[in-house]
Amino acid sequence: VQLVESGGGLVQPGGSLRLSCTASGTGFSFDYMSWYHQPPGKLRRMVARITSNGKTNYADVVKGRFTISRDNAENTVWLQMNRLKPEDTGVYYCNADGDNPSDARPYDYWGQGTQVTVSS
Repeated sequence: VQLVESGGGLVQPGGSLRLSCTASGTGFSFDYMSWYHQPPGKLRRMVARITSNGKTNYADVVKGRFTISRDNAENTVWLQMNRLKPEDTGVYYCNADGDNPSDARPYDYWGQGTQVTVSS
């Protein structure tokens, strides 16, 4: 299974970016898809998560600014980031986890990350 992120870049404070993550190599929809943020020199933390039926959860620091969405048929997840702040700078990672429907074994897949820099 491979997760590939795109959409990162340099944006001014107050601007917007839309990150995408597409999965390949799997024959089922993931139970959960999430976006994690790793600021420079800090730990990686979850910022948004979405279930296969569309239920979402956000970290307090991004509520009202970020929106996660997904397309189960395409195994794609997006993160719309609005009103970006300098502290949103860092690498954003896509994650997929859950239990394999064929054998109930847990899975946990990560993308390679995409850099977001918020600076004037």
